[in-house]
Amino acid sequence: MKFKLDENLGTRCAAILRDAGHDVATVVDQRLQSASDGEVIAACTAEARCLVTLDLDFANPLRFPPASFAGIVVLRGPARLSAEDLDDLGRTFVAALVGANITGKLWIVESGRVREYLPEK
Repeated sequence: MKFKLDENLGTRCAAILRDAGHDVATVVDQRLQSASDGEVIAACTAEARCLVTLDLDFANPLRFPPASFAGIVVLRGPARLSAEDLDDLGRTFVAALVGANITGKLWIVESGRVREYLPEK
């Protein structure tokens, strides 16, 4: 799968995803630091990449309707996120990807579990 990691994730999560065989680009590598949320998600759309972020703004399905994108993943950890917490979230996410299709979906990844947003019918 193709992912774009937001600037708040650093290199640890990118390495976990790459080690699992995924195509990973980062906001930092593409010099999109300090870009607006709209610019970041537009870049994801243009590249058909799923966004992976810690930014809770992207968890709002009214502002960012998941069906409009290649996927949105919001990692949720403790208030003071450590490197170990980030590694745990990355591993949880990679495990959930096996056999899954995230296109058009919003996933909230927490330690040991993934919640998928399901719009009301």
